[in-house]
Amino acid sequence: MTSPDLTLAPVAHAEGTVALPGSKSISNRVLLIAALADGVTCVEGVLEADDTDRMLEALERLGVDVERDRAARRCVVRGAGGAFAVRAAKLMLGNAGTAFRPLTAVLATQGGDYELDGVARMRERPIGDLVDALRALGADVRYLGSEGFPPIAVGPSGGRAGGTVPIRGDVSSQFLTALLMALPLARGADRQPTRVAVTTPLISRPYVEITTRLMRRFGVEVGTPDASTFMVPAGARYASPGTIVVEGDASSASYFLAAGVLGGGPVRVTGIGRDAIQGDVAFADVLARLGADVRFGPDWIEARAGTPLAGGTIDCTAIPDAAMTLAITALAAREPTTLIGIASWRVKETDRIAAMAAELRKVGATVDEAGDRLTVHPASALRHAAIDTYDDHRMAMCFSLVSLLGTAVTIRDPACVRKTFPGYFDAFRTLATPASEGSLPPVVAIDGPAASGKGTVAARVARALGFHLLDSGALYRLVALKAIRDGVAFDDEAALAKLARGLDAVFDERGVTLDGTDATAAIRDEAVSEAASRVAVYPGVRAALLERQRAFRRGPGLVADGRDMGTVVFPDAGTKVFVTATPEARASRRQSQLAERGVHADLSGLLDEIRARDERDAGRAVAPLKPADDAVVLDTTALTIEQATAYVLDRYAQRAR
Repeated sequence: MTSPDLTLAPVAHAEGTVALPGSKSISNRVLLIAALADGVTCVEGVLEADDTDRMLEALERLGVDVERDRAARRCVVRGAGGAFAVRAAKLMLGNAGTAFRPLTAVLATQGGDYELDGVARMRERPIGDLVDALRALGADVRYLGSEGFPPIAVGPSGGRAGGTVPIRGDVSSQFLTALLMALPLARGADRQPTRVAVTTPLISRPYVEITTRLMRRFGVEVGTPDASTFMVPAGARYASPGTIVVEGDASSASYFLAAGVLGGGPVRVTGIGRDAIQGDVAFADVLARLGADVRFGPDWIEARAGTPLAGGTIDCTAIPDAAMTLAITALAAREPTTLIGIASWRVKETDRIAAMAAELRKVGATVDEAGDRLTVHPASALRHAAIDTYDDHRMAMCFSLVSLLGTAVTIRDPACVRKTFPGYFDAFRTLATPASEGSLPPVVAIDGPAASGKGTVAARVARALGFHLLDSGALYRLVALKAIRDGVAFDDEAALAKLARGLDAVFDERGVTLDGTDATAAIRDEAVSEAASRVAVYPGVRAALLERQRAFRRGPGLVADGRDMGTVVFPDAGTKVFVTATPEARASRRQSQLAERGVHADLSGLLDEIRARDERDAGRAVAPLKPADDAVVLDTTALTIEQATAYVLDRYAQRAR
């Protein structure tokens, strides 16, 4: 189930300190090794998120005694001494690769009957290289669906240690990690060493180094005689170190460090420092090479804007997760940025190369994609867009940074960040320094009743000033059109508000699309106009559209057309004009508009309709139709459009002096 959209308004400046959540990579590795070790391990700083929930649920189903204190982010794990008590179980592991791959390998040594499955996307993520290596050890591992992909069944014929095991390293480093973690548990491991030969170039080597360092903490020393060979010695056995502290998540740090650079800074993250064992800490070094001002402490890293960011080619083999953040900072670079060494993006929570390219294009970026690389060109002007997140936490967190580049951004299903950082957006908001009125782009708010001419005046004023235009009425018309098409009743406020929150609408110079199809003409239909007035009375609908309207405020300025622009949406607008005219004049204008479209309408009927609409709009409980206290009222009954436009432009010029 997806969560309501979240619109982030443009952020003028980012500054502050963020305490990072625990590393997902370290948390799940430590929890699994602690469950297999001799003794009791107190794990401090455990990540509180979906991926660790899946690991802990699996361990408890396997009979491991775990005491969890969520508030303290602490788990006390009573190790099973290498053998799980439960010899048959079915495990559902969501989309947690750091749980699925290692558990597959470990359970292949246990001599029991187990099934492992996950969400639909997990069934698309390859696991064949790991299964081939486990079968080479003699383990009974079977596919329950498509060959090479989950779900997996593990039988009682456990793998045997000894000899040389080949495994590929160019798809996912998690395969090698899983194999190394399992080898001390294989039959005969007390008597024979095992050599692991990586047969292709190893990607994400720093993640494998996290694994070997943690295995060392639990008493198992993995030898590395050369870059493609790993040796697990005979007699290796996991033993608790007592207490182990999980570092802050270096991948999550990348978003805040980038925010410090794009938003001026300084932004400091705590929980990791220069000596962190996670490879993604190198993201900070990449930022520094690109021109950012980056500083390190023993348990913190700080970033702020330095020289204009350089671009060029960046090898991201060692930082595949943090590299996604570079795709966003590249928008602010001096030259195109090409990210290479990111082939593993294709088999992550989604195909991240394709997803990143698609969503960057939505905000106006020029992007070139290939099988293992992505080139992002600098963008001088971005546009507001609704970003699809593909149930991928990193897509959501990355694209929040677009709000630091002069435009608003809408994140669809923002709750997908629960996978690794449930509190991400709360933490992000703490960095956004409230902008003073003077630092925000100017707004000209033009309010008024139906057929007063405010829409035409607003469009001409926006064109004359070179400002963006918000036709707020179009948003309500789109909700109404969507309701008509979907058969939603106009007295069902909850359903209408849900439509408004999830409205798939895109505005550009050509018009507006709804659900990917042109709706420019459809929203001007009289039935839609009438329905828009009805849906606009609901507080739930208005609240759902409020932040979306405010998100249109971006440089160089905005002309906002709508009936509560100056009172509710932009109460701080520097120029406010309430455009009105007599009901008779407005009815005559509406008749002329309809005649131009070949529609005959009775003048008296139109007059009755306008009066009824005025009464309804003026009497609604939320944002009733009325001029703002500081608005000037412009009666256009006897004015031409040119005269009304000139008046508003003159009013703006006077306020801008």
